Amino acid sequence: MKELDSLINKHFGGRVVRKDLTSQVKGNASVPTFVLEYLLGQYCATDDEDTIQQGIETTKQIIAKHFVHRDEAQVIKSTIREKGSHRIIDKLSVKLNDKEDRYEATFANLGLNKVPVRDELVKQYPKLLSEGVWSLITIAYVPSEERNTLPWVIETIKLIQVSRADLDEYKVLRSQFTKEEWVDLLMQSIGLNPDEFTFRSKLMALTRLVPFAENNYNLIELGPKGTGKSHVFSELSPHGILISGGEVSKAKLFVNNSTGEIGLVGYWDVVAYDEFAGKTKKADRGLVDIMKNYMANKSFSRGTNVYQAEASMVFVGNTDHSVPHMLSHSDLFDALPKDYYDTAFLDRIHCYLPGWEVKKLRNEMFTSDYGFIVDYLAEILKQLRKEDHSQDYKPYFELSSTITTRDKTAIEKTFSGLVKVIYPHGVMEPKEIKELLDFAIEGRKRVKDQLRKMDETFNDEVVKFEYSSEVWKIHQFETLVVLEY
Repeated sequence: MKELDSLINKHFGGRVVRKDLTSQVKGNASVPTFVLEYLLGQYCATDDEDTIQQGIETTKQIIAKHFVHRDEAQVIKSTIREKGSHRIIDKLSVKLNDKEDRYEATFANLGLNKVPVRDELVKQYPKLLSEGVWSLITIAYVPSEERNTLPWVIETIKLIQVSRADLDEYKVLRSQFTKEEWVDLLMQSIGLNPDEFTFRSKLMALTRLVPFAENNYNLIELGPKGTGKSHVFSELSPHGILISGGEVSKAKLFVNNSTGEIGLVGYWDVVAYDEFAGKTKKADRGLVDIMKNYMANKSFSRGTNVYQAEASMVFVGNTDHSVPHMLSHSDLFDALPKDYYDTAFLDRIHCYLPGWEVKKLRNEMFTSDYGFIVDYLAEILKQLRKEDHSQDYKPYFELSSTITTRDKTAIEKTFSGLVKVIYPHGVMEPKEIKELLDFAIEGRKRVKDQLRKMDETFNDEVVKFEYSSEVWKIHQFETLVVLEY
């Protein structure tokens, strides 16, 4: 075992897992990584090889026996009927049937719907009322003489997510690692081999975690196919949801005016839009307008009511052309749908990650070493959303007074999120603060430079992305006067 893996197991034993085990147990099951690692964390969170092998077999048996494959749904239904009750792993969503005055569940893979759910279960797990949550469900079969009465009864529900993670302990243990060791641990936690990445590329990969740690954070990443842009948002956290960019409505995202039901932003920490780019894609112009208000003010109005929410917005998509082509002929937002190619909307983006710098994923870029059970990391990041580190740079650096309030907010939110991810214990050297501040400024400057190309009114603002520092005896942001696209 390599030195870092020994250090990881020494301090985080029971909360880490060897990342190659996930692929060993997954097989053809269409189940998110956080579900598999939740199970592996019960049986394989150790460095003892015999225990690991036993745990792999146990996890495989649980997946085989309890995970519902769509093509085997009828077999599972038969098993429930014959046994009287059976525990399954499925994605469960709940809606209120106001005509019957009861909550009803839909099982994504089992294919059942309109199954009654007790009120107390919905109160215990309100997230069930959104797009669905992976859960361990005990379901019974109770035949009835009454007409129109389903025989299916939900006895228990347990969401597949870590119920508790000690943030104070996590911060204390962070101090046992150097910056480089910690960054490599996080890279391994999201399934990547740190040996294949430069520090800059690691920083870009870890910025994808910022929306999970920072409330109301707006991130965009555009680049070539096959670079893993959407992986973090679909696989690594039960607190985020990935939706197709063209498959969202005002009612689904914000609130349904006819029923009063709150949408996705009310239930999820991160709402990510996959395949967001595509000039021919159509969007509801009204939706774009509501999103603009929400991304700027953390609130949205539907009907006569104003709602607050904390969900971060992430947009990932593929570019049509190379960076030189885009810079010569248009801009770096060129691939977006027409309705989102709107400077007022894009001005709300806090950070633009240069996806074209990210290498296409190859086998050797995935890790077989130890990393956090992703559900444990997801729970820690959720707790960190309550903290604010946006001012931590101020003892050492002062942003230029020409930077607008919106630009400053964007820089500070990216900086704060990166501090939570890399320095959750709050101990940083000035040079490390500068490293994150530089990267945060770059992410916002990339947005602002494109807005200037798109709309000449942005040229009226004299913005110098500069800072001064008595510690460093510097008075300008030298490295990014011209961005390296």
